[in-house]
Amino acid sequence: MIGVRAAGMVTAVGLDWAASAAAIRARLDGFAETRFVAAGGWRIGAPVPLPRNWIGPRRMAHLAAGALADILRQDPGARDAALILCLAEDSRPGRPVVDPAALLRSLAAILGLPERSAHVVQHGRPSGFVALGRARRMLAAGQAGQVVVLGLDSYLTGPAIARYAGQARLLQDGNADGFIPGEAAAAVLLGAGGPLRLTGLGLAREAAYLGNGADAGGEDLPLRGDGMAAAYRTALAEAETDLAHVEYRISDLPGEQHFFRQAALMTLRLERGRTAFQDLWSPAESLGNIGAAVVPAMLGMALAAARKGYAPGSPVLIEASGDDGACGAAVLHEARGPARRVSVEDRFRAEAAR
Repeated sequence: MIGVRAAGMVTAVGLDWAASAAAIRARLDGFAETRFVAAGGWRIGAPVPLPRNWIGPRRMAHLAAGALADILRQDPGARDAALILCLAEDSRPGRPVVDPAALLRSLAAILGLPERSAHVVQHGRPSGFVALGRARRMLAAGQAGQVVVLGLDSYLTGPAIARYAGQARLLQDGNADGFIPGEAAAAVLLGAGGPLRLTGLGLAREAAYLGNGADAGGEDLPLRGDGMAAAYRTALAEAETDLAHVEYRISDLPGEQHFFRQAALMTLRLERGRTAFQDLWSPAESLGNIGAAVVPAMLGMALAAARKGYAPGSPVLIEASGDDGACGAAVLHEARGPARRVSVEDRFRAEAAR
């Protein structure tokens, strides 16, 4: 069983994991005017406030280097860890990383490390779940002692903005059913031990994905949430629990109604016998849509909550889905042992004691 040992993040609300997790917990956001024009003014996005105005591949390399350096500060032994790189879908216009090998060379130069190879996963938002499955197999087979899963993505490119604005999928005046484009790099260090243990993992595909009718030349299939429900069932069965005993969830929920409906339908189909309130967190509230960086970012949120003691309980379930219908879910238990429930009063007392 693998554990989440450390995390690194470079986001619109913080240039390291601790700052980003604290800002997301405080519900701060990094939304600001960008250099892209929208109807009536500048388009709102969630850019990372880097110290220099790097653009293109160089910007992506510095984002990724910041997330990896954050992990290396916590665990210098991560220098020798295997690397899995999560990137945008091949089919997405304006994807920020076209040449992963060039990115790895830039990373090595920035961090002063030897050049390394990496497993590359290019499935957008659900990429992190594919990477978790691969990391679990590598660790079980003894192919690596530790694995770093690094997610890197940006929707703040000209072709991406043009494509999603043309499809009326960006949030702006006159269109409430859209997302805020963001960018981020997030990484997690996986290995033996750690405050969080991966106990269940599920992957599936939703036939009624967003815009499926246009792709098929007909009407959209009705959304039933079958894909996400199947991913949940697999992850929960592997973790030997059920949704009623999950204490809180973290979801990508990038901002469009389709994904909120999917999450609601899945809950209605699987949750039985629960009476306690179940928190639902989303990094998109602070960071916008950060694509392939979202699963490592959500793992970083859960790790911070476990280490700082403000998690509503254990286990936590993390979910994400892609525009093409790919769905993933992961269940993580705190290493301290049995599930626990923290009351609102207990949380206020803990905060006051600090």
